[in-house]
Amino acid sequence: MLGQDFKPKTSSELYHDLQRLNFLGNVLYVAAHPDDENTRLISYLTHNTHANTAYLSLTRGDGGQNLIGTEIRELLGVLRTQELLAARGVDGGQQFFTRANDFGYSKTPEETLQIWNKDTVLADVVRRIRAFKPDVIINRFDHRTPGSTHGHHTSSAMLSMEAFDLSGNPMAYPQQLKELELWQPSRIFFNTSWWFYGSQENFQEASKKGLVNLDVGVYYPSLGRSNNEIASLASSKHLCQGFGRLNSRGEEAEYLELLKGEPLEGQDIFQGINTTWTRIPEGDKIQALLLPIEQNFDFKNPVNHLSALLKAYTLIQHIEDEFWRVQKSEQLKNLIKDIAGLYLAFETNIAYATPGETINTTLKLLARNTSTISVEQVQIKGAKMLSSIVEKPLEANISTAIALPIEINELTAFSNPYWLNSSPSLGMYEVEDQSLIGLPESPPALSTEILLNVGDVQIPFDLPLVYRYAKPDKGELWERFKIVPPISVALSDDVVLFSDQSTKEVVVSVQSFAPNQKGELSLHLPNEWGVEPLTQSFDLPQEGKQVSLKFTVSPPKQATETMATVKARVNEKSYTKNLVSITYDHIPTQRVLVNAVSKFVRLDLQKRGELLGYIMGAGDKVPESLEAIGYEVEQIDPSTITTDALNKYKAVILGVRALNVIDGLALKKQELLDYVSQGGVLVSQYNTANRRGNNEIPIAPFPLTNSSDRVTEENVVVKLLQPNHPVLTFPNKITEKDFEGWVQERGLYFPNRWDKSYVPILEMNDQSEASKQGSLLVAPLGDGHFVYTGLSFFRELPAGVPGAYRLIANMISLGASSSSSNLSEKK
Repeated sequence: MLGQDFKPKTSSELYHDLQRLNFLGNVLYVAAHPDDENTRLISYLTHNTHANTAYLSLTRGDGGQNLIGTEIRELLGVLRTQELLAARGVDGGQQFFTRANDFGYSKTPEETLQIWNKDTVLADVVRRIRAFKPDVIINRFDHRTPGSTHGHHTSSAMLSMEAFDLSGNPMAYPQQLKELELWQPSRIFFNTSWWFYGSQENFQEASKKGLVNLDVGVYYPSLGRSNNEIASLASSKHLCQGFGRLNSRGEEAEYLELLKGEPLEGQDIFQGINTTWTRIPEGDKIQALLLPIEQNFDFKNPVNHLSALLKAYTLIQHIEDEFWRVQKSEQLKNLIKDIAGLYLAFETNIAYATPGETINTTLKLLARNTSTISVEQVQIKGAKMLSSIVEKPLEANISTAIALPIEINELTAFSNPYWLNSSPSLGMYEVEDQSLIGLPESPPALSTEILLNVGDVQIPFDLPLVYRYAKPDKGELWERFKIVPPISVALSDDVVLFSDQSTKEVVVSVQSFAPNQKGELSLHLPNEWGVEPLTQSFDLPQEGKQVSLKFTVSPPKQATETMATVKARVNEKSYTKNLVSITYDHIPTQRVLVNAVSKFVRLDLQKRGELLGYIMGAGDKVPESLEAIGYEVEQIDPSTITTDALNKYKAVILGVRALNVIDGLALKKQELLDYVSQGGVLVSQYNTANRRGNNEIPIAPFPLTNSSDRVTEENVVVKLLQPNHPVLTFPNKITEKDFEGWVQERGLYFPNRWDKSYVPILEMNDQSEASKQGSLLVAPLGDGHFVYTGLSFFRELPAGVPGAYRLIANMISLGASSSSSNLSEKK
């Protein structure tokens, strides 16, 4: 991972790298999503077994939720990809993916593999096996239990099992064999645990006969940490999924069940596999050099081993097997770099530039432990070098900076996550360049290959161009340099809602990333929508300038929805992309080009009430969505809740997972229910169910038990159980049509038991499952109403689903009509 280039290693860390260099064995861990991986096992295999270990996540977690920000879908996938890379930077593994798109929760592998293109995802798994050549594959999930867990989980194991057989078959995906070789792994395991037995008690009682038992709590004295401490730090990188956690210490068992492959006796998953240098014909001489270094490692002054390591590097270049030559060359040259105390960086003082620009870059070099290194040659990839480099020796511990002005090619492609360059389908990403399939991120926009002479041995190093900088409150930061378009355009809202025929001003921003950007901007909608003016001029003489232009849009008379696009024309070139930055402290800043589009919706909508209170939970865009249809929404600090303070609101809405993430919110139960009794409406959106404990909803006025019930098929028929209930009739008449066009799911974490005081409003179910009536429950209390809903409003409202707006407006309006209450309407 790039960040490791800037972090010097201790002698103990170098020793562990040497042990990995001397181990010729590979393990591929397979699961479905970011945070599915077992960091304890990945760290154990890397640090204790010393195997080259990688995690193959079939998806990038695009369909999950975000506890730290507002990124969802593709942008969430970019964030979670970087969190995975950060985790691998801690546990020592590598990271790979397939082209599968995480479309959200799936109950069965049949549904999953139908939405994914099964053959394409299977081909990607086979490709990764052939490229990575694992001796051992470990599945996180059980391929034999469809329907017992997330369909993506089971599918990952099923595909892994198929790929185990196909990767060595020349008839399977023969087009891959133009660049890859057949490979047959020796064994495939299932990483079982108590989770698959229902409880820890059940697992303790179950027979472990035939299972491999690994103590992943082993302590590494040379590192001063136990394996499970390292694993905890790695898993805590998954912050957007709420995985920050305490470190774990002490004995901890992991169990592996052999599923297929060579028989195994004992606890060594590499039993019978030669993992020494003698595995390859040229290995004897290499082992004779490297094994004594491991046996007599000089922790006080590791540079004493440099001469022998250089001889081994030279021998490795003559290995006939390209796979082992490349893998071991990379491992050894990085070890040589670190033992020599080499600092290598290719830097610039800007984060991005546009095609055709000339920029200043600097090659920074420092040899801290030796004076036997010199620069032989420098080549720039992706740009023209405007100055020449002569051979330059590096003096011991004297920093060297070589200025390299470069000119970026006019035809250079814009930087972007490669899997987002084409519009994805619901289940798959499209990737034109086959060589990129499976890689965690795009190759660097610009890089340099520097050829160093280290003790008379020439070693090439590839260095990506990075923007490295510092902030007073954060210290040193870095991100990969990007090539960006000169113009970025964006609509101010992802969804623009028209609840009547009133016109709206729509704001479109234009930002320059190069000087002298002068052109015209246009907003495009179908003919039944009115747009004035048709075009507007802009003039941005300086880089970094932004202007916001307003268009007046008139909606059609009838309810409809469409997509609006934006186009900026500069010097006969058109620009339609918005450059979005994803900025968090725990990952390098990401810059993503997305289509500048918005959904425009003409709603048939009535509402009552104006002022709403919102208690934010894990994070969602529901408040902004409600403001878009004319509500005034105030965020409520839970610590300030009193009944009197709430009485000004027509309704109070609890954000998603509010009861899960806000400590002490349940202690405000009496104040909240007093507000309801006095005529208010309290809407509680879903909270997650606890597999291990009491799932009573703590603020509910009457007994209400949560569960893991959900309906994942967003198009299933919804039955209206109480068609005359006010929540379905006032002020909008709700019909089955209002459940058309929902995205990703109907809802999640529906209660499965409730007091008779609650009225179930809707009934729905996924195919082959029993009907569920817990998606929307309404209970009158005093003069008001308590509503609990697992319907996925947090997805549907930001997506501009008309029926979701009509339904939530009715929920808010409860008590505002004489048919539901005599209480006069609140503001």
